[in-house]
Amino acid sequence: MIIGIDTSLGTAVAAIARDGEVLADESSDNALGHAEIIGDLLRRAASVVAEPTHVAIGMGPGPFTGLRVGIATARVYALGRGIPAVPVPSHDGVALGLLLSDALSGTETGRFAVVTDARRKEFAFSIYEGLDDDGLPVRLADAALSPRDDLDATLEAAGARRYDATRVSAAMIALAAARALDAGRTLAGTEPLYLRRPDVVAAHAPKRVSG
Repeated sequence: MIIGIDTSLGTAVAAIARDGEVLADESSDNALGHAEIIGDLLRRAASVVAEPTHVAIGMGPGPFTGLRVGIATARVYALGRGIPAVPVPSHDGVALGLLLSDALSGTETGRFAVVTDARRKEFAFSIYEGLDDDGLPVRLADAALSPRDDLDATLEAAGARRYDATRVSAAMIALAAARALDAGRTLAGTEPLYLRRPDVVAAHAPKRVSG
């Protein structure tokens, strides 16, 4: 049983069985207020799982404030339960959902880019093409930032169709984690994919005080 948590766009929490059956799927599309809603979503999703075995964490890309809420919540929940946390790039969850949906409808997906709004007139994007033998999206290029006005030309040069994501499914984050665990693979590191430094940073040296 895997709990999935992602706050890279809205706030999403899901619970799935190891075979991919979705047991609970709770979400809010509000890009703000992650801290206020995530506790209730986690409580509702976790209530259907007696003994979770893993927590899948959407690692971004995403804005600093929102993304760290989900990551911190997932890590604390995993620590409290004594179970492993499995990091997953948030774009991988979007790509997996799109590829599975297209497979069910018989649509040819081809090469595509998952695109999310990085604000400040920039987009974050990752390029994919198909599923591999483990049932995971084949990521051709890791997440990167592009100025809004340059993105279409960048994707055209890469031969990738643009797919704008407005939400990330926590169930797909959990499913990607389940498939990675089955294959003995690691999809992401432990550091969040912020893509941009936070605006507020610690001072390099303490201020000198005169008395």
